[in-house]
Amino acid sequence: EKGVKVIYGPGEVSRGYIANITSVSPFEVLPQDCDEDEVKDFSRVILLPGLPSDMETLFMTAVMPVLSALGPGRILTRMVKMCGVSEADAEAIALDVIDGNENPRIATYSGNGEVQFLITAEAEDEKECKKLIKPVVKELKGRFGANIFTSEPGVTLEQVIVDLLRSNELTLTTAESCTGGLVASRIVSVPGASEMFREGFITYSNKAKRKYLGVRKGTLLKHGAVSENCAREMAMGGCDTTKSDVCVAVTGIAGPDGGTPEKPVGLVYIAVCVRGSAAVRRFEFLGDRQRIRNAAAFNALVMLRECLLEYFAQVTFGNVKKRK
Repeated sequence: EKGVKVIYGPGEVSRGYIANITSVSPFEVLPQDCDEDEVKDFSRVILLPGLPSDMETLFMTAVMPVLSALGPGRILTRMVKMCGVSEADAEAIALDVIDGNENPRIATYSGNGEVQFLITAEAEDEKECKKLIKPVVKELKGRFGANIFTSEPGVTLEQVIVDLLRSNELTLTTAESCTGGLVASRIVSVPGASEMFREGFITYSNKAKRKYLGVRKGTLLKHGAVSENCAREMAMGGCDTTKSDVCVAVTGIAGPDGGTPEKPVGLVYIAVCVRGSAAVRRFEFLGDRQRIRNAAAFNALVMLRECLLEYFAQVTFGNVKKRK
């Protein structure tokens, strides 16, 4: 059944289902056996699915209402999501905020490359909870700035990027080698992406890079396919070939074979071209093949968003002219 249904009480086992894009995930609320006179003191075990995307949605939509209803007051949670910063660095930057607050409580989580701050307040009503949470969110925004990409639990990084491109009427192309379409897959998972996503290339071979993206033979011979020069030409070629405003390109060595002392497994170059201006960054990721590919795809999205924000800042405050 679509939606969430939660029924709970002493001695009962409540089951419900929440429907989302990927699956239908079950959850259970198991109360401790107790007499009616002990209803205020009984505890509950809440069982959630292990898939992070399902668990996050369930927690915000189903678990929090249950927890709020158990107490005399109200519990309210706000999530702040950020990228481009590690969990360890995020905790260090906000350590005094985390340790200095008991209500609201602040916890950090990380997964799929992003860092989340979960801020939970308890008060008599929702209005008071919001008052407690507001200054904490303001402080985090002041410290992390553009690293924060949303404070909505269901919003993904790729959704933010698609919204940025759509609202500014920019088109996107992807050019991928070692990620094999992972970046494009995340973009097209967002409803409405067809309005801004122009084309996706998987140029795994050098021949494909030359044929579809215009990477020069001399670049491949001198620098190799996994190089700053090749990544830049892939991004710029993607824009030129498809007449897109923006192209993100990824080339690297996912392993387990193919690494050398000069170019080890995990070496990845990511390039982003926005309206003719290209930026390239070098990354060295650790882990197995799939972990490296996932990390490369996520960081490609992070870099794409950063380059878009930089471009918009230049258009607004600098001398870059926005396309009419």
